[in-house]
Amino acid sequence: MQIETMMSDKVARYLDLASTQAKLTAQNMANLDTPGYKALGMDFEAEMRAAMEGVQIGRSPQPLQIGLEDGLVARPDGNNVSMDRESLNLAEAQLKFKAGVVVLRQQYQMVMDAIHADK
Repeated sequence: MQIETMMSDKVARYLDLASTQAKLTAQNMANLDTPGYKALGMDFEAEMRAAMEGVQIGRSPQPLQIGLEDGLVARPDGNNVSMDRESLNLAEAQLKFKAGVVVLRQQYQMVMDAIHADK
């Protein structure tokens, strides 16, 4: 049996975005020493807004807008990945994911409490 609420759908999309952000950061970190590599990223807030609008109108998730990060300083080999920046991005993505898991757990607990209210 699958139990879904609008809030659980929103949180699921939030978790997907946080996971994608962590994957992009890991990809950037893995390419730290790749000559000419340009850091990839996404606008988390814009993607989250689009995802929430999609849940409101019942639309399936749209493809994410992932692109090159602007304004980063490139090294002489053309690579613009900064380990400090990526470490911060990874920590932020992990915190977002953990917060989403807590909210989702609370949502399911509320549903379970409602189911078992008569017992």
